[in-house]
Amino acid sequence: MKIGFIGLGQMGSGIAANLIKAGHQLVVWNRSAAPADALARQGARIAEKPEEVLQTDVVFSMLANDKAVQEVGLDGPLLSHAPKGLVHVNLATISLELAGKLAKAHRARGIGYVAAPVFGRPDAAAAGNLVIVAAGAKADVARARLLLDAIGRRVKVLGEAPEQANIFKIAGNFMLAGAIESMGEAFALVRKGGVDARIFHDVLSTSLFACTVYQGYGSAIVEERFEPAGFPLRLGMKDVRLALDAARALSTPLPLAGLVNDHFIEAEVAGFADKDWSSLGGLLAKKAGL
Repeated sequence: MKIGFIGLGQMGSGIAANLIKAGHQLVVWNRSAAPADALARQGARIAEKPEEVLQTDVVFSMLANDKAVQEVGLDGPLLSHAPKGLVHVNLATISLELAGKLAKAHRARGIGYVAAPVFGRPDAAAAGNLVIVAAGAKADVARARLLLDAIGRRVKVLGEAPEQANIFKIAGNFMLAGAIESMGEAFALVRKGGVDARIFHDVLSTSLFACTVYQGYGSAIVEERFEPAGFPLRLGMKDVRLALDAARALSTPLPLAGLVNDHFIEAEVAGFADKDWSSLGGLLAKKAGL
């Protein structure tokens, strides 16, 4: 299948490479040249303009935030160059407001649209080990399904309204931020009480909290291993704010999200913005005087 790909950051590059490995023809566009050049060495063709990427069967986009999606023009202007019958698979974490606008803009132009945000860090993207939640019209999801299976280990289809996948992703990332917050606070507490946080983490992450989140992020916090960033704190802060925006729109109280957002602001001021978002644990240790 001929596939277009827009947005080749740490996540997008790994995903695009797996589509090539699965035997598909890839046309890629990125604002910076180096990631596109790397994929060209694997067999991709580099588009000079994003409009060229739309002249395919399915186009994927993996952009950092609402602003990037809008600057590329995927909320309207760029879509005027898309042929009827194209399916756009949006892998990004975006606001509910933009999610609704994108779905409406695609429908108005007769373009298929699937929201398919992913759970996983760059290493999972490169390994094809992502968890993907997808939503969109049945025919559009069916067309994209083989491709989603090539980049993830689990694909869950939620329904026909694309926004369902976006609220799922926002809520999931909020849960991750809450777990990082609670670990950072707990590790600071035991350290102040004279307990080795490594032992505390090892016991709990192999018993009551035996899962990837507590094992991986917990290890990063106790070892103060915040660079290189698999997921920068500034993006984590963006996602918590998306949760707060969604909570206001849906009249749902999220008091923990407000607290985590305040701590992210403190971390950003302290110079943690481009460190991994697990560095929130480092900020909490400092607040405890450690």
